[in-house]
Amino acid sequence: MEILRNFAVFEGGDGSGTSTQLSILEQKFAKNIKNSPVFYPTYEPTGGKIGQLIRSALKKELVLQPDALAMLFAADRSEHLFAAGGVYSRCRHGELVVCDRYIPSSLVYQGIECGEALPRSLNSSFPAPELLFFFDVDPETAMDRLKQRPSLEMYERIDFQKKVRERYQNLLGEYRSAGIRVEIIDASQDVEKVAEDVWSALLKMPIFKEVSSG
Repeated sequence: MEILRNFAVFEGGDGSGTSTQLSILEQKFAKNIKNSPVFYPTYEPTGGKIGQLIRSALKKELVLQPDALAMLFAADRSEHLFAAGGVYSRCRHGELVVCDRYIPSSLVYQGIECGEALPRSLNSSFPAPELLFFFDVDPETAMDRLKQRPSLEMYERIDFQKKVRERYQNLLGEYRSAGIRVEIIDASQDVEKVAEDVWSALLKMPIFKEVSSG
């Protein structure tokens, strides 16, 4: 498994706060922190054509078979990684890339929907992140947060989210064994404390020392 240096990923169930924390991180870097790398925040599904199709399915505007949706996620990820100006080239050129959701989301969500074999096969050639954050929160707490939204997406159900949390917890050991640093964040804390924990863990990435010494 190739590990892509300078690449960190936020993972967690729906309502765990990954998108909120990526936004906070973007605001922090916008303040021109001393001795910090060039920062590129991104997310999956992407805002591209394939990603838009996926989002339509997640919003239940479009009905797709689970296998087809898994394939779309992989296609969107391939473009995200390898298109001009994509994640792979940015990381290789010394930028810090933090992505809201990546391969683990496919292995968890599509793994529940269509079995493990297909999502594993579709994602087997993609590089793994150097650092994996798992935002852990009780599914009941997460669902209470989601109730504030105008509508729920297809996976935002308590029974499904319980399976999501269990699968993530089983997956973390696999990533650790592959040499990937895994940070478990207590996402039940207030937003500011979660942001502090994320920043503290992120600062341990080698890229910060390299920029400082360079």
